[in-house]
Amino acid sequence: MNAADVAPEAQTRFPQELMYAAASQYYLEDATQADIAKRLGVSRATVSRLLTEARRHGIVEIRVHRPATLEEGPLAAEVAEALRLQRVYLVPKVSGPALGPWLAPGLARALTGVGLTSGDIVLVSSGSTVYECARESLGHFPGVTIAPAVGGQEDPQPWFQTNETTRLLAERVGGVPSYLYAPALPGPELFASLQHEPSVRRVMDLWAHAKCAIVGVGSPPLMRQVTPAFVPRYADSLRQAVGDVCSRFYDRDGETVGYPGSERLVATGLDELRRIPFSIAVAAGPEKVVSIVAGAKGGYFNQLVTDALTAESLLAATR
Repeated sequence: MNAADVAPEAQTRFPQELMYAAASQYYLEDATQADIAKRLGVSRATVSRLLTEARRHGIVEIRVHRPATLEEGPLAAEVAEALRLQRVYLVPKVSGPALGPWLAPGLARALTGVGLTSGDIVLVSSGSTVYECARESLGHFPGVTIAPAVGGQEDPQPWFQTNETTRLLAERVGGVPSYLYAPALPGPELFASLQHEPSVRRVMDLWAHAKCAIVGVGSPPLMRQVTPAFVPRYADSLRQAVGDVCSRFYDRDGETVGYPGSERLVATGLDELRRIPFSIAVAAGPEKVVSIVAGAKGGYFNQLVTDALTAESLLAATR
C-alpha cells in the first residue's frame, strides 16, 4: 500500500512535496483529480485530501475578486451619480423571499465605511429587510448605541417590532440597545403625554444626534401584501404614495404624503433623516425601483445597498 493511501485518521500530515505536486498540477496545469491520482499513484480520495491540506498549510492561497460591475465598479458609481447619493454598495442578484442574507454583505461594507466608534448612535427602521440584515454578520462595533427610528406596532410579524430589530443588531455588532416603549401611531392624548415621558424622550432625542441610520424602503402601499395595521392603506392621499421610509410616505417627487393621524407618527422626521451623515437604505427588487428613486430624490437616505439587477433598473428609470 502506498503511504499516501493510509487512512487519514492514522496519518497526521502529508509530505509537503506531495501536497505541492498535487496542488500545482490541479491549479496550475488544470489536471483533473483522476489524472493526478494516476500520476502520483494514489487514490482520488487522497488527491482531494492533498488539495485540502495544501490550502490548510498555506501552499495554496485562493483569492476571490469582486467583479468590476459590483462595489467599486462603474455600475455602482453610475447609480450613485444618477440618484445623487454619497455611495452605492452592490451585491450579486438576490433571490428567494428573504433579501437580508443577500444584502447583508453590502450593508456590512457600508457600515465599515461609516467609521463607527463607541458612543456613536445608529438608528434602525422597521421592515423585513432591515430585520433580516440585523440577524446576519455585519461587523463588530463595540459601544455603539442602537436605537429604533420608529415606534412599535401591533402586527405580529417580528420585523414590525423595531425594539426586536434593535436588540438583534446590538447583539450582533456588540452595541448597546436603547428601546423605544411607544406605539408608532398613538392616539392624540397618548401622543401628547409621550412627549414628556422620560424613557421615550430619551430615545427621541437620540434621533437628532445619530451618525448612521439603517432603513428599509417600502414599495407603493397599494402594491403591498402586508402593511402596518395603523396605516390606512386605502386612504385617498396614499394613492399618490410610491414608497415610505420609517412609515413616512412620499410621492414620485419625494414630497411627503400625509394620511389620517400621520401628524402623530412616532418616528424620525424627514429633516432629521436628512441631517444624518450616513443614512443607509437596504432595498432590492423590481417593485422597489420607483420607491428607491423617489426616496433618494426626497433625501430620505444618502447611501444605498442593493443588487446589480436592481441597480440596472434604477439607471434605466432615471434616464
